Order: sequence, then structure tokens, then C-alpha cells
Amino acid sequence: MDLVVFGANGPTGRLVVRQALTAGHRVTAVTRKPDQYPLSSPNLDVVAADVTDPDGVERVLSGAPQAVISTYGVPYSRNEITVYSRGIANITRAMTVHGIKRLVCVTSTTVGTEKAPGESLIGRKVFLPLLRNVVGRTLYDDMQRMEEIVQSSGLDWTIVRPGGLFDADEPTDDYEVGSRPLPGRATSRADLADALIREATEPRHPRSIIEVITRSGTPSPLTFLKEAFGSGR
Repeated sequence: MDLVVFGANGPTGRLVVRQALTAGHRVTAVTRKPDQYPLSSPNLDVVAADVTDPDGVERVLSGAPQAVISTYGVPYSRNEITVYSRGIANITRAMTVHGIKRLVCVTSTTVGTEKAPGESLIGRKVFLPLLRNVVGRTLYDDMQRMEEIVQSSGLDWTIVRPGGLFDADEPTDDYEVGSRPLPGRATSRADLADALIREATEPRHPRSIIEVITRSGTPSPLTFLKEAFGSGR
């Protein structure tokens, strides 16, 4: 299957590209710095584009791939963040122009307002409001705008909400996917990449918002504090 991956040089994006190539798909990896891209394969094209540049996005999608996976992200900031909404607006517009229907993109469980099963009182009343409305307010506000743009796009979309992301080289084969709030607040990037590829190539949850939560090998909460101020998805 022909896939385009935006945010391909981020920690999640690289895993998506690597796993997709291993599975035999042809991949176009989109990054602002293609000369620094660490992966290579006969089935891989690495192209330069910024998601906030509508002409660049349109050029990438003019080849009419079968599906688009979006994993781009930025760190928390006190300043207004618009890259999620601007980027997805460019992607959905170009997909519509070129007749590409399948879009899978990443936001976060923190965007959701539903109570997760088994969530502690301190998590629900203290930690999550602090994360959503103070520390990460500008980021999650823009993720919410991103979700609204995707849902009104008319495409065959799936929005994937992971929990707090942590590194793992390979999928754990012990993660849960659901269209309802799931217990747990952690997601391996390798598990997220696996779920994104499955959704793009075998559409299991069309026009749905789903969560992806890892069940085993999850790190301590301190890991997610470090992730919060890292370099994106």
C-alpha cells in the first residue's frame, strides 16, 4: 500500500515509517530536513515539506497515495500553538483536491473530557486539569481545533488518541484500542505506530475517535513529565 507519513522524522513518525516498510508498504516520509533522515529503503521516498506550507503539502499529495498518516507535533509552549490546526487544514484540503480519502492522525487522550475507567481522584481533579488547562493549554487547544477540522473534512478519517508517550523499540502486543475511554494513561510509541498503520491499511474505526493504551511495561509518571517538555511526538 502507498502511504504518506507527515511528521516522519519525529520519534513516533520514524517508528511508523520503519514498521510500514517492514510490513511491505511503500512509504513517502515527509520531513523539513530530508538530508538528515536516518532511514533508507528501496520502498522509501523522503521528501521535504512543512505541514504549514499549503503548496508543499499539495505537492507531496499530488501523487495520490492510498492513505495519509499524520504524526507531527511540537513541545508545550506558553505561546499560542497553531501548527496542528494549520497543518491538518492543509492536509485535508490537499487530500480532497487529489481524491485521497483515508486519513489517520494523532492527538491525545488529554484532549478528551470523558472520565477514564479506574482513574484516581487526584489524577482527575488535579493532574489532568493542570496538564490540560495550564501546562499544555495552548497545545491541547490546538489539538482540539485539529480534531474539529478532521471531523468536518468529509474524509474517511480516524483520530487516534494515545496516552502519555514513552519509548519502546518494538510493539508490545499488549495494547488496547477502543472508541470509548480506556483505563490507563500510557502508550508506547511502538504500539501507537502499529495501531496507526493498522488503521491506515485495514480501516477498523472509520470516522471515529479511538484511544490506544499500552498495558505492560509502562514507565513511572516522572517519565511523562520529561516527555511533556520534549521535542514533539
